[in-house]
Parts: sequence; structure tokens; C-alpha cells
Amino acid sequence: MLIGYIRISKSDGSQVLDLQRDALINAGVSPEHIYEDETSGKRDKRLGLDACIKALRKDDILVVWKLDRLGRDLRHLVNTVQSFSELGIGLKVLTGKGANIDTTTAGGKFIFGIFAALAEYERELIVERTKAGLESARARGRKGGRKFALTKVQVRLLESAMVKKETTVSELCSELGITRATLYRYVNPNGTLREYGKRVLDLQ
Repeated sequence: MLIGYIRISKSDGSQVLDLQRDALINAGVSPEHIYEDETSGKRDKRLGLDACIKALRKDDILVVWKLDRLGRDLRHLVNTVQSFSELGIGLKVLTGKGANIDTTTAGGKFIFGIFAALAEYERELIVERTKAGLESARARGRKGGRKFALTKVQVRLLESAMVKKETTVSELCSELGITRATLYRYVNPNGTLREYGKRVLDLQ
């Protein structure tokens, strides 16, 4: 099934969703399967995207007008699409610089793979800088390291809550006092554990 997501940055009437909606419909997405937001991409609370992600199932394809409608930045975008890939969900971009991305095709996977490699390179640089900082701190007699944002109980709560289709991600994040990025660092959209979640639960 094709699922669509559209977003504009302003709700004051200076931008409209019609252009994106028409493009998705022309691409084969049924109007009733299009989710929308009228908010900045840098804000955590995107209720339309929350509902869209909860609706996606294996073999579905998420269709967006432009790549920047989905992700706040490259790392967030790569993490989101990688989680889709793990669940058997595809991504198709209709226009803009990411118009060649269709993760259901070999060519699209290759192009997105380049983006993923750049994001991984960025992560490796961060890790290297972090390790260097820790070694420097240890040399001065100090100990450090990143603490987990969630407890075991909270991770188990995320597991059970995200399985339920009616769960609203923004409300769940508000209840736990975390961002959406933090939530998806511990669990996938379907509630399965990611690396951080497994580490908190001592499953690795």
C-alpha cells in the first residue's frame, strides 16, 4: 500500500498543502491515506507524522513530495529510513534533490546508501572525538561516559506502548519527558528494541 506524508512549515495561510497533496495523488496515493502536518520540521511534535508511522506496515511504501518534508536533518532522516528498511517499508521521493530515491529499487537503495555512508562517517567522527575526550579526562583522573536517558522500566513501557496502533508518539514522549529522537533511539516504530534499548535491558 502507498502511504503519503505532506508537511508545510507555516499555518498562517502563506503556504498550502494542495501542491504536495496533488502530487501524491497523481503518484497513486489515495487521499484517505495521506497524513499531513502544518509545523516546522525542527519541532518534535508532528502529530501527522506520528500517525503516519503508526499506520505503516510491512511492504507499504511511504511517499513524500520532497526529502526535507520527512527528516529534520541528514542523521534523523537516515535513522528513520533505516528503521523503515528493517520493517520492510519502502520510501519514495517525488521531486527535489532526493527525487531519485526509491528504496524499493536497486538504484534508489544505492543513492540512499550514499547518504547513509555520510551519516555513518559523521557518527564515527563524533565517536572518535568522544573517545579522545574521555581518554583525556581519564588521564586527568576524571571518569565519564554517556548515561542512558531511560530506565529499564521506561524502555519496557515504550515496548508495550508502541505496539498499540492508538499510541500517540508525541504524547508518549511528553509523558516520559523525552524527544522523539530519543524514543526512536531505544525502540522502532513497531515497538521492537533498537541497540540502546537492548543495552539498557542487558540484552547485548
